[in-house]
Amino acid sequence: MNKPANNLRNAFSTIGKSVKREDVIEKVTGEGAYVADLKPVGMLYGKMKRSDVAHARIKRIDVSKALAYPGVKAILTHEDVPRVLHYGSPHPRSVSCTKDQYILDDKVRYWGEGVAAVAAISEEIADEALDLIEVEYEELPGVFTPEEAMKPGAPQIHEVGPGGNLVLDPVRVERGDVDKGFAEADFVLEGEFSGGRPMPGYMEPNVCLADWDGSGKLTFWTSTQSSFMVRGILAEVLGLPRTKVRVLVDHMGGGFGAKQDCFQHEFLCALLARETRKPVRMEFTRRETFLAGRSRHPFKLWLKQGFRKDGTITARDMRIVFDSGAYGSHSPGVTTVGTNSATSLYRCENVRLDGRAVYTNTPIAGAFRGYGVVQTYYALDIQMDEAAERLGMDPADLKLKNAVREGDIAPSGHAIVGHGLEACIEHGTRVFDWKGLRQGARCPDPAASHVRKGWGLGCEMHGSSAYPGIKEQGNALIKVNEDGSVTLMTGAAGLGTGAHTALAQIAAEELNMPFESVSVVHGDTDAVPWDIGAFASHTTYLVGSATRMAAAEARAGILRRAAEKLQTTADALDMVDGRIFLRASPDSGLTVAEAMGPTPGIPSANILGRGTYEPTKSYSFAAHFVEVTVDTETGLVTVDRVVPVHDVGKVIHPIAAAGQIEGGIQQGIGHTLTEDYIIDTQTGRSLNAGLVDYKMPLSMDMPDIDTVILEAAPDPGGPWGAKGVGEDPIIAIGPAIANAIHDAIGVRFHHYPITPEDILNALNEKERQS
Repeated sequence: MNKPANNLRNAFSTIGKSVKREDVIEKVTGEGAYVADLKPVGMLYGKMKRSDVAHARIKRIDVSKALAYPGVKAILTHEDVPRVLHYGSPHPRSVSCTKDQYILDDKVRYWGEGVAAVAAISEEIADEALDLIEVEYEELPGVFTPEEAMKPGAPQIHEVGPGGNLVLDPVRVERGDVDKGFAEADFVLEGEFSGGRPMPGYMEPNVCLADWDGSGKLTFWTSTQSSFMVRGILAEVLGLPRTKVRVLVDHMGGGFGAKQDCFQHEFLCALLARETRKPVRMEFTRRETFLAGRSRHPFKLWLKQGFRKDGTITARDMRIVFDSGAYGSHSPGVTTVGTNSATSLYRCENVRLDGRAVYTNTPIAGAFRGYGVVQTYYALDIQMDEAAERLGMDPADLKLKNAVREGDIAPSGHAIVGHGLEACIEHGTRVFDWKGLRQGARCPDPAASHVRKGWGLGCEMHGSSAYPGIKEQGNALIKVNEDGSVTLMTGAAGLGTGAHTALAQIAAEELNMPFESVSVVHGDTDAVPWDIGAFASHTTYLVGSATRMAAAEARAGILRRAAEKLQTTADALDMVDGRIFLRASPDSGLTVAEAMGPTPGIPSANILGRGTYEPTKSYSFAAHFVEVTVDTETGLVTVDRVVPVHDVGKVIHPIAAAGQIEGGIQQGIGHTLTEDYIIDTQTGRSLNAGLVDYKMPLSMDMPDIDTVILEAAPDPGGPWGAKGVGEDPIIAIGPAIANAIHDAIGVRFHHYPITPEDILNALNEKERQS
């Protein structure tokens, strides 16, 4: 494994500064071209016919009327496309995914699944043609909850898998002696927890554009987090060499993990383009991002923990069942990560865990920010608050006592570096005034006795990389140009997070050149080095380390070139802010442009720096402190203030890091209080597939956020100790809100979303029991 030289230093010229993002002008002016903005000459519009039943065989599908409709150029059904069973994402991602998909099948497994695709000269004509396609179904019994799906004799949704509608064999983790641990406990807590089906809600709907040239090469524009994965799976399923597939990704309007799969419409878009010999674009409506996108996995979790009187955890027993929906997608990865995560966060030597994912006839759950950890830590953190109440301890004190720390074994099996979680809890209690607030009045305004205040704490840890489940690799190339500028070439996707700016900062810092001298080329699989994709909070950690290695190699090449011109040795030279000089005589030197450019007798240099980095595992930590107001007359919960404290090792771009944290908090507030994609458990029909009935928090719903970024536990694997921050903020905010609600009204909730109706029902039940 290649590792970058990681000598930590205190003074930085670019790292740690909020430089202007390289894409900011294009985005604020609207000049940046997203896939939906592209319209090559002769382009056709693709649309999909979707099923109106949840589980059925297709007995007959008649496209003759639609095909005869003026303006329709091609229609594809399961009879017209390659029948190749695939993962939805190729190797090496298959360890996280399930091989259970066809482009189109003669069986539908959820309400809204695609059964045919049309290409026409306009979107309107394509939509009209869909209504002319006749489909006759032989309906099959459906199962719409994991409980139904796991019953003996339940209808089988797939022929693949271990049976019993399990997506994969159960994930089991055991260490220590759990029974002995419970016997040694002074008391035991047990609880059942559950969560709904929140959607990622990215701004840019799924969209792709396909075009074939005369040599049979496919050029494919798409909104994806994993361009090389899309290239691989398109080549595999369509029977092409990878050299015959070029994938382009420029601007993206978000993904949050859910754009890691290669979706049904992407295969069909390529096939429609080949069939018509015209470019074809397919773009989801917002409704289709619900029907055919990827949600978080709904779950049920049973948690039992033993505690001593001093707060020590003696044993932990957990069972979790994830609802995968109709296809496996990332369920193996989510189940593995979500189950293993319960080994950590709060220290426990005796652990027994069981994790399962189950097929149901509902929309597909997939990769989503927090990847299984959101569900597990929601339960674990809430139960820690319950234990603190039982012990008469402050929840922050109990969590601090049990927080994982330097040398403890993380879920990945690696030793934890540093005391990041302890630092987050300790710092946050001071900044938030945790002790003082919780000693104050829950009803500060006697004139409004129905309004109650509460304060809660949620904690989390999350890995920067998917190791050991996936052995990832980050790659970077740096080309030094004849004018002294530098081009960084990376396959890493930019989801809107500013990742390419951070990578340019890392290159500039290692080169010791001005940030403005570095440009980034990305998003073209024919031009940039292979990349596994933007996921697992690893872009800065993984690709940043590769970038630093490439920059170091390029810097060495620049100094060798300058040494030729100065008639000295490279060891005698140094470079600062793009100027090269003799160490012994700093006034004697030249610029990088002068070193690189041609001079009489010396041609322009060809300097290329390469970096390849294969990480193990790094963990970031966070503690979120929350203040809420609960109106006991309406059940409305308002999040008033959040102080998120995050340990990121070393911050590269402070504003971008803070933006990630604040965005994750907004998503987490929605998931905890309002968001749930609801499926009718009798028919499998989607009930709120759209932003009218699916309630996401808007800017006016956001609380005051006082973000604190710590550099408490730098990880030697990341550039200058940097770790990821992409997924962390969505994990801790949920239990923090749930714990704050309990602090306000004395009612404990074990599920999300916690709706006003839930609040009122719980308060009524509390009053009946009092």
